[in-house]
Amino acid sequence: MQRWRGYEAAPGGWGRSVVTIGVFDGVHKGHQATIGHAVARARELGVKSVVVTFDPHPAEVVRPGSHPAVLTEPARKAELIEALGADVLCVVPFTPEFSRLPAEAFVHDILVEHLHAALVVVGDNFRFGHRAAGDVALLERLGRTFGFGVEGAPLVAEAGTVFSSTYIRSCVDAGDVAAAAAALGRPHRVEGVVVRGDQRGRELGYPTANLLTHRYAAVPADGVYAARLVRRGGEPLAAAVSIGTNPTFSGRERRVEAYALDFTGDLYGERLALDFVAHLREQRTYDAIEPLVAQIAEDVERTRRAVG
Repeated sequence: MQRWRGYEAAPGGWGRSVVTIGVFDGVHKGHQATIGHAVARARELGVKSVVVTFDPHPAEVVRPGSHPAVLTEPARKAELIEALGADVLCVVPFTPEFSRLPAEAFVHDILVEHLHAALVVVGDNFRFGHRAAGDVALLERLGRTFGFGVEGAPLVAEAGTVFSSTYIRSCVDAGDVAAAAAALGRPHRVEGVVVRGDQRGRELGYPTANLLTHRYAAVPADGVYAARLVRRGGEPLAAAVSIGTNPTFSGRERRVEAYALDFTGDLYGERLALDFVAHLREQRTYDAIEPLVAQIAEDVERTRRAVG
């Protein structure tokens, strides 16, 4: 898959293409259906498929301070889109100037002049241009003017629930990682670098990797979880994960700490990922060390069963 920074990166002589556009945070089941449809139609037409997305999240530019929790970091999002078979991932820098681009100019500059769209595939709720003034109906009218087709990809839902990034964020925020996984089509992932903590886990016989996450990462609600710890080039490890402020030790800083089962190596400085499998329990405060250690032992065994 080619990766372009900005639509201006389209090479000279670029032919026709099938284009799909969206933030695609999470690359959830709905996004997978939309991108998959674009990829399939491109193959039918014998042209390239282009996925256009934006960085940073448009909400942060249009309404500073409103950046939503990020479900997939840029590198992970690119990997997931590549796995869907896209030929090109075009990441458009979302600047204040770009946010003021009128809907008609958005279509002409990006879809017509640079990407030479033969077909545009978008979700039914797609909006574009300054103040999100453009919708699918306008896109269809402009398509008739400029010579490209438009196909809407229906929203994906199960049991009456429409899968969206907003819905998945609410699941993660509530600690319902099982519901998030059902909508994503895979476990929710949090990434970060292992940094030194208070060493309390080591003193208790359960050394933990203290994960420094991205400031906007969608970290699940406080609690204890079963997860898979993913190292670059290594086999996934079962991990019991504690998220919270360590109330037993009067902690104040919210942390993500993972105890990797059956692992004795050093993880400091490594970049890791945690794939959340199940919520085990809420955070609790213990009056003594012994019941805390007994609870951790139980968490570890429940993790072993949940992860398998």
